[in-house]
Amino acid sequence: MFRNNPTHPLLHDHQLTGRKQELRSFSITGDIRVVYHNISSKTVILLDIGSHAQVY
Repeated sequence: MFRNNPTHPLLHDHQLTGRKQELRSFSITGDIRVVYHNISSKTVILLDIGSHAQVY
């Protein structure tokens, strides 16, 4: 879903704040998140995956 439509509402994609403000995150399930960095409009680097507590 993220690859086809990174802004799909079910992903709950959002910009992070604080020391991770240059990163974004989206949800895979209720508590599993992926933290990533946008390199360009078609390229991202997936940095971390885990529960909310693990990645934040």
